[in-house]
Amino acid sequence: MTANTVSRRRFLHAALAGGAAGQGASQGSVVPETAGAFEEPAQKLELREDAEVIVCGAGPAGVSAAITAARAGAKVRLFEVHGCLGGVWTAGLLTYIFDFDKPGLTRELTRRLDERGARHNSNPARFVYEPEEMKILLEELCTEAGVTCQLHTRVAAAFREGGRLRTIVTESKAGRQAWRAPVFIDATGDGDLGSQAGCGWDIGQEKECPCQPMTLNALAVVRDVKALTPFMSFNGTDEFQGPGGHLACMEVFKAEIRRAGIEPSYGHPTLFPVREDLVMLMLNHEYGIKPWDAAKISEATMRGRAEIFSIMRALRRLGGPWQGLQIAATAEQIGVRDGRRIHGRYKMTREDLVQGARQDDAVARVTFGVDIHADSKETNQSKPINNGDFKMKPYDIPLRALIARDVDGLMMAGRCISGDFISHASYRVTGNSVAMGEAAGVIAALAATSGRLPHEVAWNEGLAKLKAMGQRV
Repeated sequence: MTANTVSRRRFLHAALAGGAAGQGASQGSVVPETAGAFEEPAQKLELREDAEVIVCGAGPAGVSAAITAARAGAKVRLFEVHGCLGGVWTAGLLTYIFDFDKPGLTRELTRRLDERGARHNSNPARFVYEPEEMKILLEELCTEAGVTCQLHTRVAAAFREGGRLRTIVTESKAGRQAWRAPVFIDATGDGDLGSQAGCGWDIGQEKECPCQPMTLNALAVVRDVKALTPFMSFNGTDEFQGPGGHLACMEVFKAEIRRAGIEPSYGHPTLFPVREDLVMLMLNHEYGIKPWDAAKISEATMRGRAEIFSIMRALRRLGGPWQGLQIAATAEQIGVRDGRRIHGRYKMTREDLVQGARQDDAVARVTFGVDIHADSKETNQSKPINNGDFKMKPYDIPLRALIARDVDGLMMAGRCISGDFISHASYRVTGNSVAMGEAAGVIAALAATSGRLPHEVAWNEGLAKLKAMGQRV
């Protein structure tokens, strides 16, 4: 949707897209139509102004932003399209975390996962967790912080007053609802809010992609998890790469899938242990799908699920260690690697990774390498993943990359921050999303509660606040 600019005085009288069509039809109203178009009637929406910071999207970045903003003293609303908090961690059944060994909320999450026995492998930078335990933990953290969460709700429109984002409209079972706040955070992953607000953005290698593929994850149960050790990444060691590690396990696993008579769409199929007889399967790639194309992403999700079951049944027919293999759950949301990257006041680039750039307003130090999944079936056959043909050095993400360039009052956190294709392929993993969410949350809270805009709050003020809260230790 293109951006809309309306005055505060006229907002409730504006012709907002959606919501009234079904209502009008039930009242017997007749709406004129033109070929190929339908003009929705205008309606007045109830307007709520009970939050100082509104976060859209409750994935790793969004929940971190909401928790931190609330702890910093702001009244926070958090909207999430699925029926749980956590995004790709929970609805996406990711089960593994990369680049998590950072100061701040990452360490609190690690500690609290350990307290409930829900984190496996002792490496603090990369480990496996239990998705259901993550769901309840994030709900507890939001409740403790005083975040008001609304699930099953999608941001549908954004409205500016001049150059400042002032109001959003959501869609849910409650219909269309309007919300106003001093500061908003786009943690939708795909940059939905930034796009609706009129920000410029990039995707993939160029505006029409090519994009990295999507993957649908699944949980499965097995009869004898020890028998699957040769095929399993994180198989009792802390090392993810290297001899006998992740890459070797993937090749052996792929050979088993081929022995079962199937060529997987992903050249690096992966099997992760989760707990006892529970494992995670990452088996598929869906190529060339844009995350806002509802029809295509629906088809990709169903193809991915069909492939998972096809491989599971073929492996089970092999018998031996695969006897009794059974899908326990497939992800509610397909995993998206490439979405919109909203233009910010700084753009992360390949050169930052080459140089190991240091920033005065650094909110996170990234150590995860460039991870580019093949953008086509053909490339997948020869090179499923590449590192951009260079070795990156640990680098900083500056606060400026989290502040929208084109619209005031809007921040970003997670993979929709401002960056190019190469840098995004490194910083997009969820350990970095937590650190970005934490930074966006504290700056948004300080801005909203002091009558400033996010770009008017210096990072050293935000960092001091986090340290005072005990969240950057």
